Amino acid sequence: MRSLVVAVVAALLVAAQSPSPTSSVSSISGAPPPNGTATAPTNGSGPPTFAVTLASTNPTAIPLASIVATLPVTATTIPLPTSETAGAVPTGVAGAPPLPNILGINPKDYPPLDHPPPTDSPEVQQWIAQLSNFEFPNISVTQTGGCPNNTDAAKDPTRCWWTCGQCFQSTDIVTCPDKLTWGSSFDDGPAPYTPNLLNYLNQQNLKTTFFVVGSRVISRPDYLRTQYMSGHQIAVHTWSHFPLTTLTNEQIIAEFGWSKKVIKDVLGVQPIYMRPPFGDIDDRVRAISAAMGLTPVIWTSGKASNNVSFDTGDFNIDAGTISSSGVLKNFTNILRNATVINSGFIVLEHDLFQQSVELATGYVLPAALAMNLSIQPIVQCQHMPLSNAYLETNDNSTNPLPTGVGGTPLATKPPSSTGGSSSSGSGGSGSNTKGSNGDVKTLSIGILSSMLAALIGSLAVCC
Repeated sequence: MRSLVVAVVAALLVAAQSPSPTSSVSSISGAPPPNGTATAPTNGSGPPTFAVTLASTNPTAIPLASIVATLPVTATTIPLPTSETAGAVPTGVAGAPPLPNILGINPKDYPPLDHPPPTDSPEVQQWIAQLSNFEFPNISVTQTGGCPNNTDAAKDPTRCWWTCGQCFQSTDIVTCPDKLTWGSSFDDGPAPYTPNLLNYLNQQNLKTTFFVVGSRVISRPDYLRTQYMSGHQIAVHTWSHFPLTTLTNEQIIAEFGWSKKVIKDVLGVQPIYMRPPFGDIDDRVRAISAAMGLTPVIWTSGKASNNVSFDTGDFNIDAGTISSSGVLKNFTNILRNATVINSGFIVLEHDLFQQSVELATGYVLPAALAMNLSIQPIVQCQHMPLSNAYLETNDNSTNPLPTGVGGTPLATKPPSSTGGSSSSGSGGSGSNTKGSNGDVKTLSIGILSSMLAALIGSLAVCC
């Protein structure tokens, strides 16, 4: 059956490389025709447009020509089907605690929205103290601007900096084990059009992973509760969505800590998976992530996919740097490469903007469904139950977390009685965090050994 699917997908994608013989880019307008051809007119301005043939499209989809940076808000957001009440228990997460009461949650008790949290708050100081027995790699922070502004760092292979070269470690999740299995994910919400996406997913009986931004969780807690109670995986995408390698150790701890806290306050559980914003991760960020009980998840790219990035580019429509048909062209390239690699794959999409939601529900997901791809949340595409997505319900015998001193998971380790301290060093370099008792565990001995144990214990889900 799988070989038949591969053949069908390959045939469809060969057709996608040229315009439909009965349609031209310049003459098509209105809703997509029944044959699935999705095109946008070439008008000489804006980003390039392409003729793309998909296996299927949603007959109610907004025309591609209308999905542009200046998209007028013509479609209304769909209201949430219900308001989840305190005490409700999700049916898909075995052993989950009841939903907490969120009536007392006050945004003033959390950091400012969309900015890296201060590091001098009692909460952040407590999280820093919890990590006081670990020494993180002495890797300097990067400057904003990516690879061109960090030429030395970009050439340094010891960093394993994903941003410049798509380097990933064996402890990063970048694929799904089974061929033609799609680890589905959407980043940067909850956002105004997230309910529209949820409505479509519910209609199609699809589940996905939402990498949520803490600042947006506190702004729309009811959205997050609906996502969670509907059986979708919730994962961390930091508090402010800043590139993590540009932040100090203390700032990274604050980003992860506040994200986990607000999700726990709203849902009663805290995720054990995270995605770095922009994929910006190096071995320093990985070490802090592991120490805080978080496993990195990145979309398929680099050596995992013959150097093809499984990023649709949908985030950039709102900025006007890619057309909607350009996103679909990227998607057809993703599907073509999915038939070639020997594993499943993880695609980067977003629910932050109306444009990306319209593309997902009108074009991308209908095409994937027509191709009989297996679409799953990322934790489930790793052959694990949804309960393994959260600290409170995870099966530590099959999915062990990185451990702290004495084998206690750092995600639940109480603050050190000696307090501990950390310093950002000089010249903007990352800090080394060490307890006052001198009990230091380096990345190579402490974190990697525990992560190796995790890999051995769950070999079936190794990527």
